[in-house]
Amino acid sequence: MTGNTIEYYNRNAETYYVSTVNANMQAQYDMFEKRLLTGARILDCGCGSGRDTRYFLEKGYQVAAIDGSMELCKKATAFTGIKVKNMLFQDINFENEFDGVWACASLLHLSPEELPGVFKKIAGALKDGGILYVSFKFGDYRGERDGRRFTDLNEESLAQIIRQIQDLTIQETSITDDARGDRDEKWLNAILVKG
Repeated sequence: MTGNTIEYYNRNAETYYVSTVNANMQAQYDMFEKRLLTGARILDCGCGSGRDTRYFLEKGYQVAAIDGSMELCKKATAFTGIKVKNMLFQDINFENEFDGVWACASLLHLSPEELPGVFKKIAGALKDGGILYVSFKFGDYRGERDGRRFTDLNEESLAQIIRQIQDLTIQETSITDDARGDRDEKWLNAILVKG
């Protein structure tokens, strides 16, 4: 993730928080949770406002959360009641710790060249049989948009990346509308399994 993208979130943390904290993610939660056992351990990878961390905590899961923006870490810590760790995806160093990793609209800020290495780190953080949820803006755009870097993906471009990751396989994909309701954007959602 570029410094510009992190700086964007540090500068606009309040606006971003307000625009995302109430988005209805139930369809995506259902896609993820149907594969998790009660009390599963989850890593929220790029937690933003903390919306999803809080949801998972309220459902009784054990949750750890990270974000690259220090300002969003502060907001998410206050919102969730757990300490959110300021960490870049490239610095993930967990080993076989999590039953699930939730990466909602976060890995999309990495370049296509950075994605395979980060997927490998996430695979390392998952237990065998663990699941990963990811979402990307649907399409093929690569570059900066409104001061942030984006890598948009479709089913085929995601599959091309995942073929490079020995431990991960794509189990399910879906295309959904933007959960914020005021945007005409499509999203690619995917569930991947380790093992």
